[in-house]
Amino acid sequence: MSHQSDNKPQSAVARFFDALEENIIAGILGAMTLITFFNVVLRYVFNESLIWGLEVVLILFAWLVMLGISYGFKKNTHLGVDAITNMLPNRGRRVAAILAALACLAYAALLMKGAWDYWAPFAALQPTEGRWFPTGFTENTRDRAFYITDQVPMLGIFRWLEDAINYGEAYDKLPRVVPYTIIPFGCGLILLRVVQATIRIIKGEQSSLIVSHEAEDEVERVARGEYEE
Repeated sequence: MSHQSDNKPQSAVARFFDALEENIIAGILGAMTLITFFNVVLRYVFNESLIWGLEVVLILFAWLVMLGISYGFKKNTHLGVDAITNMLPNRGRRVAAILAALACLAYAALLMKGAWDYWAPFAALQPTEGRWFPTGFTENTRDRAFYITDQVPMLGIFRWLEDAINYGEAYDKLPRVVPYTIIPFGCGLILLRVVQATIRIIKGEQSSLIVSHEAEDEVERVARGEYEE
């Protein structure tokens, strides 16, 4: 079982984006922890609470999941079951990996369409027409740009959205279009990384979309220092 990144030098640009994504994911996780901890202290020590704390943590968790999924495809770290494919000959495993990658590619494309169609009305944009594949844009969808979050306060850096999509009317809470942006953005990243992984599989640079069916295999690889740059 192989990784596309094993013993393969990375460019400075690739290392930069790797570090950027890792820091963003770590920052989101850290922010979730701090907000939750601070809220617990306020509640049990001062009998107060951040009324927006839980909602912000839920939003951050959604961002964490979407970014984590795409990064997992990028680094080929998703776990899976390969008990059946391991019984196949090398050629059979390669064919199965390509077929699985193409299936994931089709699913990711459908996911991207659904993500845009869900998010677009919140941004005063139009979703696509077509049940499976976009055939244009429909104008028969209600504008949802006025939808706001339940408790998250409006931030000054997003006041421009009032003129851009809310006809100049002020938001008293953060509009949902802001946290929901992760839906098309995250699905777009997932689609991109599945395309890249599929190309690597076809070129023989990667064995499959999954890393292993057993996490212990990867622990052993780390212990042997095979991931050190």
